[in-house]
Formats: sequence, C-alpha cells, structure tokens
Amino acid sequence: MPVCDSFPQSVVTLGAAAGGVLGGYAVDKLGRKLSLMLCSVPYIFGFMIIISAHNVWMLYCGRILTGLASGVTSLVVPVYISEISHSKVRGTLGSCVQLMVVTGILGAYVAGIALEWRWLAVLCSFPPCLMVIFMSFMPETPRYLLNRNKHPEAIAALKFLRGPHVDHEWELRQIETSAEEQHGLSLAEFKSPSIYKPFFIGVALMFFQQATGINAVMFYAETIFEEASFKDSRMASVVVGSIQVCFTAVAALIIDKTGRKVLLCVSGIVMAISTAAFGFYFKMILPNQNNSSHPDLLTTPNCISSVAEHDLTWLAVVSLGLFITGFALGWGPIPWLVMSEIFPLKARGFSSGACVLTNWLMAFLVTKEFNDLMDVLTSYGTFWLFSAFCILNRQTAEWTRAELIWFSFRLLQGTLTCDLVPLFG
Repeated sequence: MPVCDSFPQSVVTLGAAAGGVLGGYAVDKLGRKLSLMLCSVPYIFGFMIIISAHNVWMLYCGRILTGLASGVTSLVVPVYISEISHSKVRGTLGSCVQLMVVTGILGAYVAGIALEWRWLAVLCSFPPCLMVIFMSFMPETPRYLLNRNKHPEAIAALKFLRGPHVDHEWELRQIETSAEEQHGLSLAEFKSPSIYKPFFIGVALMFFQQATGINAVMFYAETIFEEASFKDSRMASVVVGSIQVCFTAVAALIIDKTGRKVLLCVSGIVMAISTAAFGFYFKMILPNQNNSSHPDLLTTPNCISSVAEHDLTWLAVVSLGLFITGFALGWGPIPWLVMSEIFPLKARGFSSGACVLTNWLMAFLVTKEFNDLMDVLTSYGTFWLFSAFCILNRQTAEWTRAELIWFSFRLLQGTLTCDLVPLFG
C-alpha cells in the first residue's frame, strides 16, 4: 500500500475542513436555507470537473470542491433540522442526518457495481440539483427569522412546519424567550460556561469520532471481505454500507428512549473490543517486525500456514462487522446531533464551524498519516491505539453529560435547543 495512495482519499477532507469554516460564517450571515442552496454550486461544479477530468489534478480539484460542499452541508443540515423539528422527534430527525449520509454512500456503492466512475459522478450530480429545487419550497427556520426580527415570516414558517391548527404564538414566545439577548458573540464571552462548555464538548466529540479509526478500518474493509471469499470487492462495499444503514436506522429509532450517553458508551465499548480484535488478528498473521517497513497486511507470512490464516479470517470479518455496528449505533450519528442541540444561538455558527473543522481535519490526519502509523507502530499496534481511543470515548461520553442534557431537554417539552444553555452554567 504505497503512501501516495492515501492522498487522493484524504484530499476531499481538506475541502470539507474549509467548508466547515465557510459554513460557520454562512449559516449566521446568509441563513440556514440559503446556505444549503448555495452549497449546491461547488457540488455541481466539482462533479462536472470530475466528469470531464483528463488528468489527476482535475480529479483533485473536483474532489476538493465536492469536499468543500460536504463541509458546509455537514454543518448546516443538522442545524436546520434541529431548528425546524418538533421537540418530541428532534432526536430521531437529527439522527436521520447520518442515516441519509450512509444511505447515500450505500447508493453509490450499489451504482458503482454497474457504472464506471465518470457515470457515477454524473449520477452523484443529480442530488445537489434536487436539493436546490426542494429547498426553494422550504421556509427559513423560525429561530433564525426571529433573530433577524422577522416576526411575520417566522409565524408563516411555523404555520408551514406545524400546520394551521397549532398555537404558533405560544411556540414563537418560547423561541423568543430562549433567544433573548442572543445577538453577537465577542471573544470575552468565551469566559462564560454557557459558551465554552458546549464548545469544548462539541469539539471533543468530533475529535474522538475520528480518533476511533473509522477511516482506517474502512480502508481495509474490501480486502478483508475478499480474504473471506467475497471476491467481488464492490459487493463487499455494499455489505459494509448495508450494515451502516441498518444500525444507523436502529440508532435513530431508539435514541430518544435510550439517551445520547447510553448509546455513546455502548458504541465506544463495542468499537474498543472490535479494534482490539483487529490488532490481535494482524498480530497473529504478521511476522515480528523489527523495522519500520510493513508488508501487505493480508499477505500470509512464512511463520504461519495459509490454513491457519484462513481459520483466523472469521475474526477479521466479525471484528469489521462489530466495529461498523458500534460506530453506526453511537459515535457515527450522535456527535452531529449533539452539535446541533447544545450551542446558544449567538455562538452556533462559530462553534458549529469549529466542530466541523475539527472533524474533517482529524479525518484528513487519520487518512493521510495512517501509513506512517503503520510504519512506526506496526499494523497491530496501530489498531490497538485505535482501541485505546475507543476506550477514551466512553470517558468522553461520561464527561459530556449527554444523558443529563437530554433528560433536561425532555422536561422542557416545546422549547427549542437554546434552552439547554443554562445546564452548562
């Protein structure tokens, strides 16, 4: 696995990191709706460049543009859904963000079986066009409109979202109460616990989401399935994508009943066990490594028979399935959901942008530097390091007090997310 192979995979995350910064600015200045509509532009242009690419630099350019749009989308969509959804279903709808992401990935995997990469890029250019069309019929969020002193437009948005037979004035008063004095953000205000505690919680969740090694594990998914007699690597991708969709859907259905912290803890434990098992598998099939070079992970060395390696393949397959299951249940969807819930309105753009930037920069580092980690720590040492981070994830879940936040939120039925701010005081 040459080092150069990691850059094409990681370059999209650089664009997404920049998109997080841009999205943090746009979501406050342009609004949630317009930000979503405008991010379709780099999506479409990026795919057009990929479709017409005749050298690798055009592919890089196209991937950076689509990554930029992905960064904006990953910030704005959770915020938009959080601000338009009813409190009783906000957790479920917030989790559906990740569900739609993995469903789209699964769709691309399935289409990739029949289509070559240019036609796959053509297919991927349609959803951004549809997003522009459908978003043109959607309202801006009532919270953003009230923050811009557009009371009539906020009432109209609530009527569209809740229907005509609801007490819109009551909900509007709840939003106004929670959003009082939420205008502008100065650096000095980061001394306030209501600002810096949610900020550090959001950034920590994004950091540890990527520190689990999700990108590294997915990097070897196809190869592991091939060793387990899944000779068609594209079909192996469909299997992986199906597992993600299935258990992300399960998380969306149970998150409001179980709470954020429970799912984060269970998810962290499952991923810690599975990555530790990955490390054990690689330790058993690889020779002792006394230098920084590492062979192909799934090439049978002289010290172990091919029969013994085949007998251990089940361990890699089960570990992969468990890891994807654990990630989909908790650490996949919940950091994005919590990001959309805990920030006060005046800090939402900046804080959400910092969270998205952290997530995508960590994704870049893990993807780009994975080869170097393999050289320094060996393959099994690298996965045991990921296992250690997964154990830390459980402690992070305790620290965030996500269960307390959600319980208090349930007590404030009908109140939007800024009312969670006093919990950090």
